[in-house]
Amino acid sequence: MATQPRTRISGASVPDLVLAAATRLFAQQGFEATSVQQIVDAAGVTKGAMYHYFSSKDELLTASYRQLLDRQLEHLVEISGRDLPVVERLRLIAEVLVLTTLADLDRATAFHNSMHLLRAPSRTTIREQRRTFRRTFEDVVREGIASGELREDLSVDLVMFNFMGAIGYLTVWFTPDGPRTPDEVASAYGDMLIAALV
Repeated sequence: MATQPRTRISGASVPDLVLAAATRLFAQQGFEATSVQQIVDAAGVTKGAMYHYFSSKDELLTASYRQLLDRQLEHLVEISGRDLPVVERLRLIAEVLVLTTLADLDRATAFHNSMHLLRAPSRTTIREQRRTFRRTFEDVVREGIASGELREDLSVDLVMFNFMGAIGYLTVWFTPDGPRTPDEVASAYGDMLIAALV
């Protein structure tokens, strides 16, 4: 009786196995310190199988981060379109961005620590997606300023950069076994964002 490949036993596809292994290793030891051999060994696949789906480590890092960014952008677009006061939408946006980041901390950590190493076209792809994210967030802030819900002296781009910097820094200080739960951190970030804007 022939044995089935690991992808069948685990129920995961080769791309999923490779991406999960790469993400974990990038978060633990850094992008530059992680070799393709380490990735395929951790995934239980051959280099040929990996290269069938991903042309480089750069592409792996981009694909990994896009999974998180796609999810966050989907939440951002959905919440920003709700029929709620701007302050409530911004609080929800803050909370969901914190929770999705902390739920996928390896992916966020890998990208936060390695984004400066991306080469074109990967860098271009991520920048375009982040621009969409930025515009959506800033549009909600502008709406709040125009409606009088938020202070009129706000610099919209600085609000976005400040808040997203705080989200990125979660990868530096948050630990799952630390003194604060993800829900507590999300609530605090929501409170801090609103306190800075009204």
